[in-house]
Amino acid sequence: MTMDTRPVENFTAEDFRRRAVHEQAPHGVELGDHTLNPGLKDLILGQKLRDAAVLVPVVDRPQGATLLLTRRTDTMRNHSGQIAFPGGRIDPDDGSPEDAALRETDEEIGLKRGFINLAGRMPDYVTGSGYRIAPVLATVRPGFSLTINPDEVDEAFEVPLEFLMDPANHRRDSRIWQDRERFFHTMPYGERYIWGITAGMIHMLYERLYA
Repeated sequence: MTMDTRPVENFTAEDFRRRAVHEQAPHGVELGDHTLNPGLKDLILGQKLRDAAVLVPVVDRPQGATLLLTRRTDTMRNHSGQIAFPGGRIDPDDGSPEDAALRETDEEIGLKRGFINLAGRMPDYVTGSGYRIAPVLATVRPGFSLTINPDEVDEAFEVPLEFLMDPANHRRDSRIWQDRERFFHTMPYGERYIWGITAGMIHMLYERLYA
């Protein structure tokens, strides 16, 4: 059995923040579903894109940092039942993608801004479903309590950052989409199946901060 020799200090919230501050928008590149599917690039980038933002919240836990994720309700119109970051569309009243991510996080799971420290923002992630998502990086101070909005979220849970930043836990799968094979990332964690857009952004986080 091969031992994991990566230093534990690489997976603290403080270390994450040191890495995240180097990710500052604007970036000169858009990443996303087309990165894994270059044959679908024109189809994905040629559609009318709606702007959205998500919070990538790394919680400062003494046993090691965790990533806070949600599972969407089964009644949602889009991506029902899927694991996601808190976030959503950018409204006209939002001053920035960061404001939108913080607002949506509060609305979805009741995580208040006073516990959140913004750190950076990765390149926009373009999805095959027609969104341009701004991933906002942040650390979260412990001591918060969550109030789940049952219309949007079934549950919120945490996954060790060390698990998600281990490339051994990153898989690639595929399905047929519009008569063509479409590849996507997956990161099964126990009974939870992290895949698609969320797994793609987590993989981007690994490549840009930890690879």
